[in-house]
Amino acid sequence: MLSPISDRRPFRLELPRGRTLVLGDRTYIMGVINVTPDSFSDGGKFYETEKAVERAKELIEAGADIIDIGGESTRPFSDPIPLEEELSRTIPVIEKIRLLSDIPISIDTTKAEVARKAIEAGADIINDVSSLRFDPEMVKVAANAGVPVVLMHMLGTPKTMQENPHYECLFGEIISFLQERIQYAVSNGIRREQIIIDPGIGFGKTVTHNLRLIRDLNLLSLLERPILLGLSRKRFIGTVLNRPIEERELGTAVANTVGIMAGAHILRVHDVAFQIDAIRMADAIRRGDFSS
Repeated sequence: MLSPISDRRPFRLELPRGRTLVLGDRTYIMGVINVTPDSFSDGGKFYETEKAVERAKELIEAGADIIDIGGESTRPFSDPIPLEEELSRTIPVIEKIRLLSDIPISIDTTKAEVARKAIEAGADIINDVSSLRFDPEMVKVAANAGVPVVLMHMLGTPKTMQENPHYECLFGEIISFLQERIQYAVSNGIRREQIIIDPGIGFGKTVTHNLRLIRDLNLLSLLERPILLGLSRKRFIGTVLNRPIEERELGTAVANTVGIMAGAHILRVHDVAFQIDAIRMADAIRRGDFSS
């Protein structure tokens, strides 16, 4: 009988300071810290630098493998913020986390200058929801730094992406988009081996689009790059379960488990302590083996 579990190819990412991430055998957990007053998921709980750093400590102790720092909300219908504001929110947090831990840090930004200063402050990965489209300097910053880069699919911008999203062929269009962005990145000096792809759950998708993307995530393996899946607490979970944001962790865990079985390498989550048991259990089932 054929297994319903999709293959998950191993990948090796090179980080600054001689470190590596070897993806494939287990699922890596990216813990989210939104240093914003208007995040959809945590409502500004970690807007102050010291609170954000304390949250990082909690996520690390809970088992996070990567910390993702973002200073600009990308929730549906949100507006961009000025460069200096984003810098003031993110850079002090990165500097202080780096003093207390060597954990890999990703900077969630579409601005090249934020990415550049974040890497100088100790960040290791660029997580660009625009796939290098919003700031023409971003590809240069990423290429010069040589760090891993997350390329995500999104229709339009956060301001417009949820205005009646439509696809003639959901996976065909997303794969074509990501393939073009990979080619763009590589042609501008980013090593293909350093690229991570993200289907962009909730970024210009209906509830049905999101459910299909998670169920059939393995189709993205055609691009031969590691897959990041970020679905934590998102609106489609609330729609399916009729739950407010603060009651979506169980729905998140189920969706993450399906994503793992379909080939996700990295999961971006808010509550690492809640999600880690489900992730470890799913990995054990993937392997069909347990070793303590």
